[in-house]
Amino acid sequence: MIDTPRLIEVAFPLKQTSIDSVHEKNVRHGHISTLHIWPARRPLAACRAALIATLLPDPGNKAERDEIYRRMAGRVVEKVKTKKKGGKVIEEVKEETEGGILHWGRESGEDLEWFRQKIREAYGGRAPKVLDPFAGGRAIPLEAMRLGCEATAIDINPVAWFILKCTLEYPQKLSGQKRTLPDFVVRDRDFMKFFFKAQGYKGKALEKQLEKLGFTDDSTDQQIDLIEAETAKLEANLAWHVRAWGWWVLQQAKAELEPFYPVVDGKPTVAYLWARTVKCKNCRAIIPLLKTRWLCKKDSKRVLLTVEPNENKTGVVFGIQQDVPKKGSGATLRANDKKLGAGTMSKSGAKCPCCDAIMKMDDIRVEGKAQRLEAVMTAVIDDGATGKEYRLPIEPEINVLNNVSEALEIAFNEIPFGIPEEPTPGPAGSKQNSSSLRIYGFFKWKDVFTPRQLLTLSKFAKSTRTSFPVIGQYHYDEEWHQALIGYLYASIARLADRDSQLCTWTPGAEQIGHTFTRFALPMTWDFVEVMPWADSSGGFFQAVDWVAQVISHLEKAAYLSPEPRVLNDSATKKRNERYDIILTDPPYYDAIAYADLMDFFYIWLRRTLFDLPFNIDEVLHGALSPQWNHEENDGELIDNPNRFQGDKTKSKEVYEDGMFRSFQECYKALEDNGRLVIVFAHKHPDAWETLVSAIIRAGFVVDGSWPIQTERLARTRSLASAALSSSVWLVCKKRPITARPGWDNRVLDEMREKISDRLRDFWDAGIRGPDFVWAATGPAMEAYSKYPAVKKANEPGQLMTVSEFLGQVRRLVLEFVVGRVLSMEGRTEEVSNLDDITTYYLLHRHDFGMEDASIGACILYAISCGLSDTALADQFDILARTKGKSTDDDDEDDEEAAEDSADDIEEGSGSKVKLKTWMQRKRKNMGYEAPGGRAIPLIDQIHRLMHLWKAGDVVKVDEYLDDRALRNNDLFPQVLQSLIELSSVGSDERALLESISNHIGVQGKDTGYRQTELGFAIEANSAL
Repeated sequence: MIDTPRLIEVAFPLKQTSIDSVHEKNVRHGHISTLHIWPARRPLAACRAALIATLLPDPGNKAERDEIYRRMAGRVVEKVKTKKKGGKVIEEVKEETEGGILHWGRESGEDLEWFRQKIREAYGGRAPKVLDPFAGGRAIPLEAMRLGCEATAIDINPVAWFILKCTLEYPQKLSGQKRTLPDFVVRDRDFMKFFFKAQGYKGKALEKQLEKLGFTDDSTDQQIDLIEAETAKLEANLAWHVRAWGWWVLQQAKAELEPFYPVVDGKPTVAYLWARTVKCKNCRAIIPLLKTRWLCKKDSKRVLLTVEPNENKTGVVFGIQQDVPKKGSGATLRANDKKLGAGTMSKSGAKCPCCDAIMKMDDIRVEGKAQRLEAVMTAVIDDGATGKEYRLPIEPEINVLNNVSEALEIAFNEIPFGIPEEPTPGPAGSKQNSSSLRIYGFFKWKDVFTPRQLLTLSKFAKSTRTSFPVIGQYHYDEEWHQALIGYLYASIARLADRDSQLCTWTPGAEQIGHTFTRFALPMTWDFVEVMPWADSSGGFFQAVDWVAQVISHLEKAAYLSPEPRVLNDSATKKRNERYDIILTDPPYYDAIAYADLMDFFYIWLRRTLFDLPFNIDEVLHGALSPQWNHEENDGELIDNPNRFQGDKTKSKEVYEDGMFRSFQECYKALEDNGRLVIVFAHKHPDAWETLVSAIIRAGFVVDGSWPIQTERLARTRSLASAALSSSVWLVCKKRPITARPGWDNRVLDEMREKISDRLRDFWDAGIRGPDFVWAATGPAMEAYSKYPAVKKANEPGQLMTVSEFLGQVRRLVLEFVVGRVLSMEGRTEEVSNLDDITTYYLLHRHDFGMEDASIGACILYAISCGLSDTALADQFDILARTKGKSTDDDDEDDEEAAEDSADDIEEGSGSKVKLKTWMQRKRKNMGYEAPGGRAIPLIDQIHRLMHLWKAGDVVKVDEYLDDRALRNNDLFPQVLQSLIELSSVGSDERALLESISNHIGVQGKDTGYRQTELGFAIEANSAL
């Protein structure tokens, strides 16, 4: 391709891409996120859009550009939808897209082939080569394949590498192929009924198909031979063969496990509920550690676990309360339900039901480390005729657990590596909350599972291994053989995610939660154990079916695409090929401890696939995933001081150097006219400065950025964390080797020129808050990064650093936002003279109002204003620290929580702050002097005026206005009016501000006139 501007460097359908990316978060069945968990996967829609816009050159005229984007992203339309809330039907206007190939379900539309051809034309008739060196999320190489590119996917983690094979390699090799279903499922009526239903048969037509196979209504086995003419109908694709062999594995495992899962009253068991226990340090009674006692909490079904001290007060007796009555409605009902369902656990510790003593968290940790935390079964969930039923466990269900230990030892002798004795990870990251397992005595991976869960997973691993030679008897090709085993492992991984001691029961949805409801390994107090062949959530065959649905989607995506390359390697290693596009989503410092967390799956990957004819044993040779090799100075690139004897400085340096080396290799591997696109979602300015510095050092020019909204705004952690709702996609190209140093004054002028139009585009696209600040980084950086160095014109010998430049960019962006606020979303006003404190106040008030706000966003705004959150709280009395508002976990449906958290990168402390009200700001010197010799902030002066007006002293109000020359300050009435608009209608604050505004309006600018009577002020205040 000739080195012409790419579409992404000129324009981008930001709004459509964001809408479809957010919508994709609601998709489950068939989506790659449900094949196997991996953190921080980007939406397919965003990856598809970015690849198309980067691969294709800009046509040079708006008409053609609009046609390309119409085919790609469609158009935005408004749809009115109704929903019931509080017994009322309300209407909501939502924006959706029509047309295009970004929306889930439309990705294989008729325009896809048009794009494939356009992309090949742009590269002289060949398929362009696309590389992702941090490919664990799988979305980028998958979308490159969908567009007909030669995709190369690299990841150093064995789990990531293997699921990349399942996502890319196997579907591409087997797409479009069919084989006759194995005879053992053809003889099973239930399976064939499932199969024919999926082909569209129903009613009499379905029964007719079953009759042709010899099944009558009450038959369970085939009665007659297959009719030869019907054989063709029994040919099926890869997805159905995975279901068939998943069924086979289930039958083998079930035969060995049935004695350990007794059936009661003929009702299928869904799950068992457990609570950890600890001995009370005061009365020595056994305390069950319960977060909640709700078993089911729906409008029409309310079931509660009761807990009462036993006769001797040595422990408790459990009971089940059905049909729990409601008390009150709305907030009253929620408060009563929270009190009614309160467990024994709180943030302070566990309350003993027998003596009311509190076992503090430190006490519980001590007991845990001493291996004295036990567990008790509290309830059993059955699948009844009208839904899930709750009962107490019976004696046979408890006694059968005594037989597990002996069976466990035998079971693990039948698979490689035995019982998982590998060590669990310790806390990692700046917040040290990635794993709390070790502080509660879970030192080995076997501790994360109950003995029966370990037995269950070992039997499924064994049955999968046993299937390998059996599959060979059916004469599958090697690719089929390996793919079937690979997807059976993925099904075991899904089962493990639902069957560990870290899974909890969700009363609001009556569902089993995931181990990874977020990307951490936290301690859970009450947990759920799945019955492994249950038809409802968490069962093995359900996991198989979820995997099969993903395969069906992947086969369509990979159809007729070039063969991908999947490599288990480091991103810092030299590449021997050259690539047209490198698009990647690198790890963000310490945001996610990938290897530590994914070892949860690695231990089962090894035990399932090691020593099979896969030629993958070398990848699985380590007891745990590779982290950091000090001799080779290479490994997983995350910032984890634990790998450097706790040296935080060393860890940060190693991460930053590793990222630079990876970008350096990208530079070498990229064609001279190629493009590098980097996805970044970190909020902290230091992280951005390091990233941009590494990109520039590696020889790249940043010439564009697009903030694509990728997160649902209502997701659980976005409400309680400092997560960005957008990820920023930075577009880079190679800097000419002839480039010479630039001068700071010219660079800043060029930056201002380039950034102004793009800021308006981002604002019109609905980008707000911290996302808006970072969105401007790309277009601004072109002016800086096009030079190998930027000299300071007024300081000979000194260079302008990336940090200094980004500080200028952030300030310009904030002035743009504040200008919009001051003009009530209209044209941008000139605000360059507005003081830092007032600038911060307006930004915070505009984005978060007077409610709790995540500290991460506030830190970004503070730094952009040349301040710190500490100074704003302690020196300037603007912020109040709060603990935030906790959500009601009892009502939370966590079915989608793990996937949300996959894209929800959290940095900062996670604590909360909020603006102080004007009434709370009572320092005597407020409005008269400012800390540090600063000019008095305008917001301080307005708040001082409000105190004076409230006191009814108009003389002092006028004196203050004149002493501060506020009547002649052009910014003063703008800020005053903005505060009126930002305050609640009917509030005291708004009434005061309007009164002051009216008073100034009546008097006009400074004329020497004084209002000496108090009547007006008293009248104004009497209305408050």
